[in-house]
Amino acid sequence: PTTKEHHRADSLSPLRRTSLKHILLPLHARTVSHTRMASYLRQAREWATPTLKDSAFLTRGVLTPEEFVRAGDELVYKCPTWSWAGGDSVKLRSHLPKDKQYLITRNVPCPERASEIENAFLGETEVEIPTSGDGGDEGWLVSHMAQKPDKIEDEFDIVDAEGDLIPKEEEPPIEEEEEDEYADMADFEDDNVLVDEDTAKPDTVSAENESNILKTRTYDLTITYDKYYQTPRVFMFGYHSDGTTLLTADEMFEDVMSDYVRRTVTMETHPHLAGQHASIHPCQHGAVMKTIVSNLGEASVEQYMFIFLKFVSTMIPTIRYDFTMEVEANTQKKK
Repeated sequence: PTTKEHHRADSLSPLRRTSLKHILLPLHARTVSHTRMASYLRQAREWATPTLKDSAFLTRGVLTPEEFVRAGDELVYKCPTWSWAGGDSVKLRSHLPKDKQYLITRNVPCPERASEIENAFLGETEVEIPTSGDGGDEGWLVSHMAQKPDKIEDEFDIVDAEGDLIPKEEEPPIEEEEEDEYADMADFEDDNVLVDEDTAKPDTVSAENESNILKTRTYDLTITYDKYYQTPRVFMFGYHSDGTTLLTADEMFEDVMSDYVRRTVTMETHPHLAGQHASIHPCQHGAVMKTIVSNLGEASVEQYMFIFLKFVSTMIPTIRYDFTMEVEANTQKKK
C-alpha cells in the first residue's frame, strides 16, 4: 500500500477501536450509565422547578417543604422507629432544614415475598382519579386480599367518582372446630411421661431446631421530598437475613407487588445516600392522596405521612414498617 493508504488506515484505527469498545461495553455498565444520566436529568428538573410556597394539600394532595417537615415531625413523634437525617452536606437541599433532609427507618422486617400475598389475591377495585387534562379520569387499582396485610380500604372508605361509597367485600366466617371437653387419655398411652431430667436437657441446639428459626430479610426505608412532584418519595435498600449481604435489584423486586415492578417501582439513585435503591415513582402520589384525603373528615397535614404510608403499603405489603395511627373517614356523599 502507498503512504497515503497507510496514513488513512492509521487515522481510522482509533475510530475502529472506539466502536469496538462501545460494542463490547458490558450491559450492566450501560445500565449504570443510563441510571446516572436519568439521575442527572431528574436533579436538573428538580433544580429548575420553583419551590411550592402555598399549601395545596387539600386541592392537589401535595405538600410544601414546610408541610413535609410538619408531617415528618408528626411521624417521628408518633412512631419512634422513624427519625430525621441530614445526609451528605454536599447534597443538601436548600428548601429543607439541614438536619431534616429525609426520614429513615432501619432494619424493617420483611418475612415473606410479595408473591405469597398475591396468591391470596381476591380482586381489585379501580378508584377514579380526576385529572386536569381532556383525557378523562385515570384509575388506581386497590387490591382486595384474603389475608394480611390490611387492605387500604380497611382504614379508609373509598368512594367512586360520583361520590358513592364502594362496598367492601366481606370475607366468609371461619368455622371453628368443636373440641371435646376432656382429652382422650388413650392418646397418651404411648407417651413416656417420666423422663430423666438430665437426659431431657439438650447440650447443643440441633440443626433441625436451627432450621426452624425464621430468617428474615430487612430493609432501610427512607422518605425524601420530591420538589418536582411536590410529594414524599419512598426509597428502599434491602439486606439478606444475615443483616449485611445486600439484596440485588431482582431480589428487592420480589418484595414488590408484581403489577408495580419496573413500572411504578424502579431502581434509582438516592438523592442523599450512595448506592442504587428501589424507589416508588411519585408521579401519581398527589392525585391518589387528593382522592383519599377528600374522603376523610377534617384531614390535616399532620396526618399526611400516615395516610401516605398506608397507601404505599399496597405496593410493598410484606415490608412491615410502622405507620400506626387511628384515622376515621367520613362516608357521607359530598354535595
